[in-house]
Amino acid sequence: MDPAPLKSYKNRYPFRLATTSFIYPDHIIPNVKILGQYLDEIELILFESSPASLPSKPEIKTLFNLAKALDLTYNIHLPLDISLGDNSLAKRNQGVDTIKRIIDLAAPLIASTHTLHLAYNESSKAKTSVAKWQKNVYKSMEQLLSFGINGKTISIETLLYPFEWVENIITALNLSVCMDIGHLILQNTDLETFFGKYSEATSIIHLHGVKNLRDHVSLVNLPEKEIVPVLKILKRFAGVVSLEVFGHNNLIASLRFLETCWEGISKRKKG
Repeated sequence: MDPAPLKSYKNRYPFRLATTSFIYPDHIIPNVKILGQYLDEIELILFESSPASLPSKPEIKTLFNLAKALDLTYNIHLPLDISLGDNSLAKRNQGVDTIKRIIDLAAPLIASTHTLHLAYNESSKAKTSVAKWQKNVYKSMEQLLSFGINGKTISIETLLYPFEWVENIITALNLSVCMDIGHLILQNTDLETFFGKYSEATSIIHLHGVKNLRDHVSLVNLPEKEIVPVLKILKRFAGVVSLEVFGHNNLIASLRFLETCWEGISKRKKG
């Protein structure tokens, strides 16, 4: 296994700094044991919904104990293999049941947020197709919240479609926003304008680099023109910032890049 970060970043920033639970090629708990010593929070990656892919109840208890021992919190990335906007009612119901099951399972961890992809898988982007998808998503989210789940604990991630497609759903159901900066860069979105519009609803920011139209790479690959806008956003943000990268080298490079940029703006401010 690769070595851990060489220094602690706990309480280093005005936001809570996190990274994914898949930095090392091992299960969640070994990753948490290492990373929890150095960071404020861990993003628990639960990309697959099959029971075999999810933590067991004893593992949740271990994660709970690690959180106490390491002064650590968690956020949860919900599965990618579900669709709350599918035309099939059965598939939508399965997605709702899956999310509820995972939230119930992880309840002892008191996650800061549960990040959800509202994937748009339709081939057509015609208004009628989008409207039908929006209606399906709304019904699914309404059904999920009917179980007593607080909408604010669900953060809807910015994906590769116009975020306005889900804006009314988020507002109507009092949901939160996950601002994935890499995804927004791929769409040529003005980051500061987006944050200005959704800052009050944003509970978590996914931060990573973009290179050759590929995201989730080291933050070193953050486009130069986006560095200042990102830093301005982070200076105003007090939620969770997750370095959503995978692999030790990507994490270390990202941590050092963020630290260098942050120190740079601090020095300029003092000057």
